[in-house]
Amino acid sequence: MTRFATVASALTTLAILAASAVPAAPAPGAKPNFDGAWSVLIVTEKGTCDRAYRYPIKIANGTVDYAGDASFTVTGSVQPTGAVTVTVARGNQSARGSGRLSLSDGTGRWASAGGECSGTWTAEKRS
Repeated sequence: MTRFATVASALTTLAILAASAVPAAPAPGAKPNFDGAWSVLIVTEKGTCDRAYRYPIKIANGTVDYAGDASFTVTGSVQPTGAVTVTVARGNQSARGSGRLSLSDGTGRWASAGGECSGTWTAEKRS
């Protein structure tokens, strides 16, 4: 896998975490809590990046971070509504994702910064 494909795959994963899903309704007066371990599947729909990637993501206090051992920089956040935005970078390559999480899953879209690759992502909460 080329360095760009590796970065794009990680970016894709994070971007996928930042996609669109229908949030589950929290109990009245309760604040939704998206914190925990998530598994994100990123699928490339356009471009020459690898077809699909699965990555571990963690969310703590609404902040999105990569939970694997690769050297990616992940910055992102989840709003109380479940709206999520993420940027993944490695060297001079990056990708952005956006979407929506529910308390158990999520979906969204991602694109590399230069537009070479783009696609969708889905996420499942693990803990």
